[in-house]
Amino acid sequence: MYQVLNTLYIMTPNAYAHLENDTVRIDVERQKKLQVPLHHLGTLVCFGNVMISPALMHRCADNGIGLVLLDGNGRFKARLEGAVSGNILLRQAQHCKAAEESFALALAKAVIAGKLRNSRQVLLRGARETNDEQDQKMLGAAADALAISIRNLAVATDLDVVRGIEGDAAKVYFSALPSLVRRNAREHFTMDGRTRRPPRDRFNALLSFLYSMVMNDCRSAIESVGLDPQLGFLHSVRPGRAALALDLMEEFRAVLADRLALTLVNRGQITERNLQMREGGAVYLQDDARKIVVAAYQERKQEEITHPLLDTKVPFGLLPQLQARFMARTIRGDMDAYIPFLVK
Repeated sequence: MYQVLNTLYIMTPNAYAHLENDTVRIDVERQKKLQVPLHHLGTLVCFGNVMISPALMHRCADNGIGLVLLDGNGRFKARLEGAVSGNILLRQAQHCKAAEESFALALAKAVIAGKLRNSRQVLLRGARETNDEQDQKMLGAAADALAISIRNLAVATDLDVVRGIEGDAAKVYFSALPSLVRRNAREHFTMDGRTRRPPRDRFNALLSFLYSMVMNDCRSAIESVGLDPQLGFLHSVRPGRAALALDLMEEFRAVLADRLALTLVNRGQITERNLQMREGGAVYLQDDARKIVVAAYQERKQEEITHPLLDTKVPFGLLPQLQARFMARTIRGDMDAYIPFLVK
């Protein structure tokens, strides 16, 4: 069990979360492991086989506390919540703006520009830190290609062009990402592009698990400001797809997930023994690895960084909340344009 900011992650198999007065109590094998006041929480995230009492479910609904269910590998299953209390005027504005091609295009270009800029910074940082000339060339060439993609993005004329630029840039980025893995770990943490549902190699499995946690934080941030997570600007609308949360997530993939995945592998905190290869080629994190990753993700969220727009230090964990508010202000017309979070 881990608590970061206002989110409580429950990962222990067969843990029992129940209500005790005005607190959430977590028992494992009838022994109390953790007790947290409800007013400290905004979201409970349960991994795998976690039992939740009906009384706790009702209190979460009454108090506006989100209850998120993920499977044991971190894949989103469901989100339980009470009556929607979001700002109806904001949601009306969101639906109107989604129908405006020029606004949708501008916001989509902004979130992808943030993604490409942050991804490029990951490559440039790696190129500066490596002593391997071959890796330096690979990373430098990929960073140059992303710079071209960013310039092309600025003059994109429709959403299909934006998506095409993003797709091509992603191929370049993921082809270079293995050059950031230390040499003696590459045999086990190589990747041939991005694969998912299921991931086909260890590094993709690690990325998928991290992306699921980032996605949950972005969806919670979108909902907390009163926006509709299902209606996006870049990602197309599909039943069951939190398109706007996916839009917001783009600028955080490299910042919150990719860099952390590289750190875990390069420091030896995650090794090939922590991942299980199953019949058919799918790869998943084992229980011990999930705990390591969640703990590291929580630590990352508590680190502080100077937000370029606010010019003040904030925890990484608050970035999705802040950017969701900027997105809401842009939709309302309080900001001229959405400005993504850019890491230095």
